[in-house]
Amino acid sequence: MDADRSPAKLPSETPRPAGEREELQRIWARPSGWRMFTAVNNTDIGLFYMGAAFLFFLLAGVLALLMRTQLARGDNSFIGQNLYNQIFTVHGTTMMFLFAVPAIEALGVILLPQMLAARDLPFPRLSAFAIWAYVIGGLVFFLTIFVDLAPNGGWFMYPPLTLTEFSPGDNADFWLLGIGFIEISAIAGAIEIVVGTLRTRPPGMSLDKMPLFAWAMLIFAAMIVFAFPAVIFGTLLLEIERSFGWPFFTAAKGGDALLWQHLFWFFGHPEVYIIFLPAAALVSMIVPTMARTPLVGYRLNVVALIATGFFSFGLWVHHMFSTGIPALSLGFFSAVSMTIAIPSGIQVFSWIATIAAGRDRFKITTPSLFVFGFLFIFVIGGLTGVMVAVAPFDFQVHDTYFVVAHFHYVLVGGMVFPLFATYYYWAPMVSRNMLSEKRGRWVFWLMFIGFNTAFFPMHITGLMGMPRRVWTYPSGMGWDALNMISTVGAFILAAGVLLFVIDLFLRLRPGEQGPENPWGAGTLEWLATDVYSTRSIPHVASREPLWDQPNLAADVEAGAYYLPNAPTGGRETIVTSPIEGDPQYVIRMIGPGWAHFFAAAFTAAFFLLLTIKLVTPALLCGVLAILSCFVWVWELDRGPGKGPVDIGGGFRLPTYVTGPTSHAWWAMVVLMLVAGSLYITYVFSYLYLWTVNPQVWPPTGSPPPPSVEWAAFSAALLIASVVAFVTADRLLPAPQSMNPWAPALMLIGAACLVGAVVVEIDAHWQTGLRATESSYAAMVYMESVLTGELAFTVAIMTAYGLARYFTGKMDCVRRVTFESTALLTYYTAAQGLFGLLLVNGFPRIIG
Repeated sequence: MDADRSPAKLPSETPRPAGEREELQRIWARPSGWRMFTAVNNTDIGLFYMGAAFLFFLLAGVLALLMRTQLARGDNSFIGQNLYNQIFTVHGTTMMFLFAVPAIEALGVILLPQMLAARDLPFPRLSAFAIWAYVIGGLVFFLTIFVDLAPNGGWFMYPPLTLTEFSPGDNADFWLLGIGFIEISAIAGAIEIVVGTLRTRPPGMSLDKMPLFAWAMLIFAAMIVFAFPAVIFGTLLLEIERSFGWPFFTAAKGGDALLWQHLFWFFGHPEVYIIFLPAAALVSMIVPTMARTPLVGYRLNVVALIATGFFSFGLWVHHMFSTGIPALSLGFFSAVSMTIAIPSGIQVFSWIATIAAGRDRFKITTPSLFVFGFLFIFVIGGLTGVMVAVAPFDFQVHDTYFVVAHFHYVLVGGMVFPLFATYYYWAPMVSRNMLSEKRGRWVFWLMFIGFNTAFFPMHITGLMGMPRRVWTYPSGMGWDALNMISTVGAFILAAGVLLFVIDLFLRLRPGEQGPENPWGAGTLEWLATDVYSTRSIPHVASREPLWDQPNLAADVEAGAYYLPNAPTGGRETIVTSPIEGDPQYVIRMIGPGWAHFFAAAFTAAFFLLLTIKLVTPALLCGVLAILSCFVWVWELDRGPGKGPVDIGGGFRLPTYVTGPTSHAWWAMVVLMLVAGSLYITYVFSYLYLWTVNPQVWPPTGSPPPPSVEWAAFSAALLIASVVAFVTADRLLPAPQSMNPWAPALMLIGAACLVGAVVVEIDAHWQTGLRATESSYAAMVYMESVLTGELAFTVAIMTAYGLARYFTGKMDCVRRVTFESTALLTYYTAAQGLFGLLLVNGFPRIIG
């Protein structure tokens, strides 16, 4: 919907009415006491998110010290083998799943709205839901180590070691259900970041003016959308095999344990870059500020970020060179593994060129020290990465401590050091005090010296043959001295982190901003002065607006730009076009509430109770989670009642839109991309198992596929669901009126979707196909499971839509709820039709 424009010039010189600032403070006020659990402000929940991620970093660090103590000398009995394996598994899992990705998402929640001068991200309760789900699920998972329920199969959980025969009990299930659930939480955050970055930029901020951190977070979220479904699907397969005996990974029944590795590493290697790209972009934000000059090669950096994200999806077999894959695959993936060094090198040379351009003005501060430390450590990690990308060399060092050293240099150097630079650099944005510069330098040198002392010797022990993933080793192998040095280095590194924690305790005072723009930065996050972010939302004309528009901060604070008040009487921010950043409408966002908190708690309880096989209480919690979601989203679709509002600058914007302009439409499209990625992972798995076992796909004596008539009937139901929703769309009544055909058709459409899945399952069952008999049968039923999950979701959304319809909150104008349900229906029907062709047509083709 186009805005009504007038030729007013920005900034406005007209004084703002009294009381606007106080009204904004009242509307955006932080909850206190017990109500702090209801908070949705990005700075509040973002800080909580970051605090939780850092807590997991500390806890995983303690586990690392225990492991290093055990490995300090040969034949040590400090920790028993089973406990060591649990500690090893929980350490890796916590660092990768509970610290690295959540810490980056937390930075996105805190920094993105500030950098984009938005009042908040478009779905604040979704962010809060994701955070609480992560915190509850993560804490329960970590606590399993204290009750001997922690998994002990490694953070990679390779079958067949993790199948029931070799890992009885619930230990592995805590990993599978807990981590799968936490990854769903990460996807919820990614949806928020994609829509927020593309749609809530300030007017004038086209894509080529976005801060590099915003570009990196957009790519980060897109990579989560396409990479995380692989590990979610893998954990689903492994949990189903453990619980119900469907043989996806059991070779005797046509499965293949290497399928897990393909699924896990298709997620696992992109995850390295998922956490590296935003960290590198943070460096790209800090370096220009310290050099007092714009970043050299901005466009090349954007291309490098995109290229790194793209190439990262072609590297997963990099982890599987020693598994016996064909030589052609070795050559291809080895080449891609080396190619990805090119975009990383572009960024490194860009930082060096920027530092050189501003060398006369460059400030040596704690953030810049961590940046230099990052450059040194990451370059070493990149060089060893090129070494292990060469297949013959990888054959020699793959299962040795050389690889342990390599990935710690990449991950700690590429993510942790930039993260600490970020803590020191952006602390004044969220705290009354800056962190101590003197203590910060001690923190850096302890961490830098400790890290290199701990991990550089591991290259040597690896080349000397020390295997990784061992809990002890014989004395006299020549490894004792190097391992002792590594252990000492680990404790020096820990001392640096401890000093940082002390500095946080002494200096950090969240909730109040410290010195105004103490580093003299040029980006918008330093305009935030209150709980509502900026007093007004500026018009952006360059990449460093605070440098190029000297009066910008004063004009923004005076309310001279957009949305200097609360025209609808509630929380709002501006939605702009995804490419050029033209104002389109005003989002009316909801504030604090308990519903999203209870939805997160009950969802976590559902997964955790399933883990310990308490099915009935789990189902009850699942129902309560759905009801909590109903309460949560009931307020979202507020309708067009407020009409266009004046946001300043001569703009009058609508407060309600539908269709592709709506941020809700964009969120549903991203969710459909997640579902599509999950389904593509299924198709890959189906075809992979056929490729490795063509002689038993389907196995001899397996029941024939159902008759074509059954498949045609199921397809007809899927098509009927689409027709029903398309017709219902045309029959939605005008406001304040009713048309019984519209809700009836919605109900028919949802019933047809569910019916199509039931018909398909029944057809296979009637032919005698049993999922426990072969991997072929299990994969056939998995298609119905995946489509059935979506059909069930559509049924729940339809029930919610009917409730809104019969309470007068859904019609041909107020239709966002209907559009979201219809979009998911169309996608589910398309997926179901493809699945029918795959599982019914493929056996006939190869037969």
